[in-house]
Amino acid sequence: MVSETALIARYGETDQMGIVHHSNYPIWFEAGRTSFFKQLGLSYKKIEEAGTILPLTSLNCIFKSPARYEDEIIVKTRVLKMSVVKLVFQYEVLKKEGMQLVVSGETAHAWTDKKLKPVNLEKKLPDLYLRLKTITAN
Repeated sequence: MVSETALIARYGETDQMGIVHHSNYPIWFEAGRTSFFKQLGLSYKKIEEAGTILPLTSLNCIFKSPARYEDEIIVKTRVLKMSVVKLVFQYEVLKKEGMQLVVSGETAHAWTDKKLKPVNLEKKLPDLYLRLKTITAN
């Protein structure tokens, strides 16, 4: 499953060169993850309300071409890898016009409780675990 999130590059997201500043891509990745979970049928808010959180353990961005003010952006998000304690997302940020790749990236996350103690997702939220396992090609 690949979710697609539409965004428009805002003026405040650009730097002095008129290019979307690199600090915005992790925020756009987060928007992609939020859409991904909604498309999966469970909001991230509901996951947190169940006592499980998904803190970031690593982030990787590869910059290919610039995005600029008012560019229409598509963030494609999919699960790259998963286990009962870890989830890795892969992203492609594209300009809608021409579907030109702007950034590719990955984020890794650990399933934990609110005190950051690792949890086994299969035991804690078995329905979510099965949904993720079904759509992951591992």
